[in-house]
Amino acid sequence: MIATIKILWSSLKMAVQELRVNKLRTFLSLLGITIGIFCIIAVLTATNSLESNVRNDLAALGNDVIFVQKWPWEGGPDAPWWKYMNRPLPEYKELKYIQDKVHSASAAAFAFSSGNKRIEYKNDYMEGVDFMAVTQDYDKVQQISISAGHFFIGKENDGSSNVAIIGANLWEGLFGSAEAALGKTIRIEGRPTRIIGVLKKKGSSMLDIVSYDNIVIVPYKYGRTIVDERRYADPYILVKTAPTSTMPEMKDELRGVIRAVHRLRPTMEDNFSLNEITSATDDLNGVFAAINMGGFFIAFFALVVGGFGIANIMFVTVKERTSIIGLKKAIGAKRSVILMEFLIESILLCIVGGTIGLLLVFMGTLVANSLSTFVVTLTLSNIILGLTISAFVGMVAGFIPAFSASKLDAVVAIRSN
Repeated sequence: MIATIKILWSSLKMAVQELRVNKLRTFLSLLGITIGIFCIIAVLTATNSLESNVRNDLAALGNDVIFVQKWPWEGGPDAPWWKYMNRPLPEYKELKYIQDKVHSASAAAFAFSSGNKRIEYKNDYMEGVDFMAVTQDYDKVQQISISAGHFFIGKENDGSSNVAIIGANLWEGLFGSAEAALGKTIRIEGRPTRIIGVLKKKGSSMLDIVSYDNIVIVPYKYGRTIVDERRYADPYILVKTAPTSTMPEMKDELRGVIRAVHRLRPTMEDNFSLNEITSATDDLNGVFAAINMGGFFIAFFALVVGGFGIANIMFVTVKERTSIIGLKKAIGAKRSVILMEFLIESILLCIVGGTIGLLLVFMGTLVANSLSTFVVTLTLSNIILGLTISAFVGMVAGFIPAFSASKLDAVVAIRSN
């Protein structure tokens, strides 16, 4: 056993020495496997990062929140849009019924949004601003990060209170700082409105369903005096599950309450949609699985080319060391030891190439993160996967050369030179 370990250790040192001496050959051998591992891990890193960013953006909307809307989120282009078109829009008065009757909910809010508004402050202005009107519990249902000031409270929810909360793009562009914006009066579509709160800078996201950086939020009753939500917006109700309840429980209770409000008979279909984030995230599984499969398919060919390159180099190595193999067999080295010697060298060669490929991917993530807000991460699982694939390719590519070396006759091998 000790003798075998010594032979293997000697073989490992010889393999390292071969890599150092034959630099050009080593470089050409590593190039194929490096490109292969780079391709497959780069694709996986990109798709995993994309999936993570999309899921985080969806989770920010609330995994425990149901959106009561006219249109469903699922269905695609084949959905019966003509049926949904005839559905009524959610109404503000329905919010009171939900708050009173849905006991499995912890909070509910009514909201609508409209884009492309003009915001003015003295001689400055910003165009293309998103406009949102919400009721007082909106901050309990959605993640609202206030940098300075406060959310709407008390009489500020009254239609006579012309107050607003603005996003980072607005307070940076019009005032320079969040603190400077507080208390100032802006004009929304010509209506004077006092700023009582400013939002923290969030940065762009993959989905930008709600762009809180480029938004002005006002109380609902004030907002409907600026925009007619029945004609120029898509109102919806947000309902958050209570900690002691489950989403299915609240969804069933919510459906029953809304059907009663809409006076639907038991045989009639729902004329509303109960949308939730989990249904959207479930659809992502198939999409990203297909993308990853495509990435594997592309990288497979690069790995095959790299594997043939490694196999070719190992055949050359066996040819060069034929006499040494004969001497080792003459002093008692078994076939399994010779086989393991060349397999170790092949695996080591591939792991080095794979490590270089992983380093290139890592440097790519650093560049990508410095140039955009899209977060790209090389995960530990992808690193382990890359090294595992490298070792597997090395084992497969090196097996036939190693097997042929182990079968050499000692006398014939010594006389080969």
